[in-house]
Amino acid sequence: MSNYLDYNASTPIDPRVLNVMIDAFKNKYGNADSRTHAFGKSARRIVEESRGNIAELLDINKDEVFFTSGATESDNISILGLQEYAEKFSKKHIITTAIEHKAVLEPLSVLESKGFEVTYIKPDINGRINPDEVLSNVRNDTLLVSVMHTNNETGVIQPIDIIGEALDKTDVFFHVDAAQSFGKLVDELKSVKYSFLSASAHKMYGPQGIGTLILRKKKFKSPPIKSIMYGGSQEHGIRPGTIPTALVAGFGKACEIALSEYQSNLLKYQQIKKQIIEMLDSSGIDYVINGDVEHSIPNTINISFNGVNSEALMLATKQYCSISNGSACNSHSYKPSHVLTAMGLDIERIESAVRISWGVDDSFINDFHSLIQIAMTL
Repeated sequence: MSNYLDYNASTPIDPRVLNVMIDAFKNKYGNADSRTHAFGKSARRIVEESRGNIAELLDINKDEVFFTSGATESDNISILGLQEYAEKFSKKHIITTAIEHKAVLEPLSVLESKGFEVTYIKPDINGRINPDEVLSNVRNDTLLVSVMHTNNETGVIQPIDIIGEALDKTDVFFHVDAAQSFGKLVDELKSVKYSFLSASAHKMYGPQGIGTLILRKKKFKSPPIKSIMYGGSQEHGIRPGTIPTALVAGFGKACEIALSEYQSNLLKYQQIKKQIIEMLDSSGIDYVINGDVEHSIPNTINISFNGVNSEALMLATKQYCSISNGSACNSHSYKPSHVLTAMGLDIERIESAVRISWGVDDSFINDFHSLIQIAMTL
C-alpha cells in the first residue's frame, strides 16, 4: 500500500480519538439537548467537556465555542450570517485574498450577487499576503476581512497577527480560516485577535464531519451573526440540529492530545521537511518550491518538478505515495490552481506542481526517494 501524504486533505484518525468515539457511540447515545433524563445529561457532559478542550487549546472562553459540521460550514456562517447586519448598517464591503479556500470564496460570490463589493488581495510570488495592502483597503463601509491562517495548497502562513491587531481597533470584523493550522500552530492562534475562527477536526487527527466556529466576544458582546439554517435552537441558535455527541467527543479528545503534543509534533514535521529538501537537493532533479519556505507550516511543501506533468507523476508514483496537486475540493477539476495562479506563476510551473503533506510518521522517506527517481524519468 502506498504512503499517505495528503494530510492537508484529511488526516488519519488517532486511535485514542477513535476509542473515545466508540465508547460514546456505544454508551452515550442520548441527545445532548434532551434535558429530562440521564441519557441526555450524560451526552451533554461530553459535549461541554469537549467544548472546554477546544477553548483551552485556543485560550478562549467556553461560551465562544460553537459546533458545526466543519470549517466549510463555519466559513459560510461567518460570511453569510452577517448579511442582515451588513444591510441594516450599509456596510457591504468585504476584503479577502485571492488564495482563500473555496469555502470562503464561494459564499463571498453569493454576497457579490446580492450587491456586496469584495476586494481580493493577491499575494506576492512567494504566496504571502502584504498586511499593509489588506489594511489600506479598509473603508468606512467595510464589514469584514477574511484571511486564512495557513494556505492549504502551499502551506504559507499569512500575517493574521498584524491584520488582527490593527482591525481590533476598528469596528471591522475579522474572520480567520484556521483549518490547516488548528491544533498545530497553537501558540500563534492563542495570540491572534479575531472575530471569527473556523476549524475542522479531520485536519488534526479527529473525525470527519465535525468542526467549530469561534465567535469572540468584544466588550462582552458576540458578533451579530444570524443562523443560515433553521430547525432548532441548538448551539444558541447559531447552528440548529442534533449535536453528534460521538463526533464531538472525538474532536475534544483530538484537541486534548494536540495541546500536549503539538510542540513535539512541530519538531517532527520540521525534521521531515528538512529531509525532503535534502533529498531533492542531493538528487540533482530540476525542481522549485512554490511558496515561502521561511513562512510556511512545517508539514506541507508544494513542489514543481520542472517539465513533469503533475497528473502523470501522481499516476506513475501512486504505488509509493498518495499525493495531490491542490485542494481536495477541486480534485475533480482540471482547472489550474487558483492559488498558484494568484501568485503569478506561469502555467508550466503550475501544471507541474504537487502538494505533499504529512504527519509525524517519517517511514515514507524511502518511498519518497522512489518518487524523485520516477520524476526524473518522466
